Amino acid sequence: MPNPDTHDYEGALDVRLAYPPNAAGERAAGPRGGGGGEEDDGGLHARSAAFSGHTLIPARFSYDGGNTSPPLQWDDVPPGTREVVVLCEDPDAPGGTFTHWVVTGVPPEVNSFAEGSVPSGAKAGRNGFGEPGWGGPRPPVGDEPHRYFFRVFAVDRPVELPEDATAEDVHAAVRGHVLAKGTLVGLFGR
Repeated sequence: MPNPDTHDYEGALDVRLAYPPNAAGERAAGPRGGGGGEEDDGGLHARSAAFSGHTLIPARFSYDGGNTSPPLQWDDVPPGTREVVVLCEDPDAPGGTFTHWVVTGVPPEVNSFAEGSVPSGAKAGRNGFGEPGWGGPRPPVGDEPHRYFFRVFAVDRPVELPEDATAEDVHAAVRGHVLAKGTLVGLFGR
């Protein structure tokens, strides 16, 4: 399984992402929620209207605060894309990487998810809570804020995974088929 702290798909450089101290904010700055902090790690530009990169994810998206998935947008899906796949993972979880969101089957012409929804036809995989769909942040009380990596992959073939697919299934299915990717990192602590 790939290390979620690195971007090792398609031979990319091993880029380690660190969260900054004192990152805060309820809303993203700038137009379209592009307040900065997105990781330009492979051609797609991921962002959210709810938070900027490396800032706090609002509590309404947490597991205990409403458990609603945040809005997510991306640009620059390349020609030849047959499917878009979205993952959200927390590499700072005590037991190892914890999956918060798995979405497959996103048509290539779709470039956003509204708050609390995914497009028609998309498949919600299983999160680390054992449930389908979004499972919001719920780090241990007292931990430093955890990092939540929202990754968007444009792939050159349908991944054809079942609705209960896991992040591990997705990582294996996209390996060797990623045309472009983008990452947005949000923070959450309790």
